[in-house]
Amino acid sequence: MNEELIARVGRHLRSWVTGRPVTGDVPGPETATVVLEDSACLDAVLGSDAVGPRTLVLAPGAPDGQDDRSGATVVGYEGSLSGSEGDASVGDVLFLQIQDYGVSPYMSLLGTTLVRVAGDTDFEMFLADADAARTEGRFAPFAVSPAVQLADLSALGGHVPEDGPGTRLYVNRDGSVSVSPQGLPLGTAGDSAAALRSAWERLSAASEVGGAVPLGAAVAEELRGTAVRRRPWLARYLVTLDLLRDLQTRGITEPRVSGFGSRLVPGLEEVEGALDADDPRAPFLCWTPEKAYVRVPDPGRTFQLGRRAAAITEMLLVLGSVEAVEEYAGRHTGDAETGPVDRAAVERVLAFFADKGVSLVPGAAPLLEATA
Repeated sequence: MNEELIARVGRHLRSWVTGRPVTGDVPGPETATVVLEDSACLDAVLGSDAVGPRTLVLAPGAPDGQDDRSGATVVGYEGSLSGSEGDASVGDVLFLQIQDYGVSPYMSLLGTTLVRVAGDTDFEMFLADADAARTEGRFAPFAVSPAVQLADLSALGGHVPEDGPGTRLYVNRDGSVSVSPQGLPLGTAGDSAAALRSAWERLSAASEVGGAVPLGAAVAEELRGTAVRRRPWLARYLVTLDLLRDLQTRGITEPRVSGFGSRLVPGLEEVEGALDADDPRAPFLCWTPEKAYVRVPDPGRTFQLGRRAAAITEMLLVLGSVEAVEEYAGRHTGDAETGPVDRAAVERVLAFFADKGVSLVPGAAPLLEATA
């Protein structure tokens, strides 16, 4: 297996696990990634218009190559990608350990690890960890490990509008098709792309809360839907996990994250209706005793700031305007983090980010296009 194909398989596996689109993929009518539990279903899948030239099909024991009929790329794998425990490998190059959420705090991470919510108990443990992070700033150590990827993010409250049969499909041993091994069935192997999409839309519409399909066969919707609706910040929590994993790869461990248990600027935790409270697309501020960082989720860039600039940045993220920051700072002139803050200082921070193509104020367009 050449390096280009290895990299492509890695991107598609991450997409299939999470429900996020494949990085750099150009959307099309067919599914981006299809995983089969049994190669006996391969002919039926390749005969459907649900696969096409942009599709990567992973089938156990199948020979690698391009299918003449559909143009899809077929790659074989060993093991199983469907369970909540075990492992899988692709070409003796890519290795994936699989475990359920409930046992993850007690397991050693031996490499890339897929963590699945496999039932109601797992989901409740996920919620308990999310609540602890939100109220106390205490994140489960395994959840922020760079080796870990949580599965089915849209079902966990994540903002993943692209999830669905256009992004991923799973074909069970019996030929039933869903988007994930724990998902509600959408049809059977060989069904058309339109039929699968129609089933996805019908099942999704049956719940008031998005993400009903990917975990619908494993977690009761009464539990999942109610819990997600009561926690509108779950999408931001899940992006925070991504941020903390990324920082760990840079050697930055155990930073505090603004809005999760504390704020850098004293008193901001008491602000009601903070503008960065729930939005997973809003920038994140985090800090260690030595340094502070701002993470912009899209396009995934991190900036290091001095403490003073970080405090002004946090006020802008929470309060949303230069005027509100001036007024707040004027009432807290004795605070070590804020001190006197004039309009010029706030505008210098805004200009710094605008020069990088980033807007800190919700609803305001960046002055320049973001750069890589």
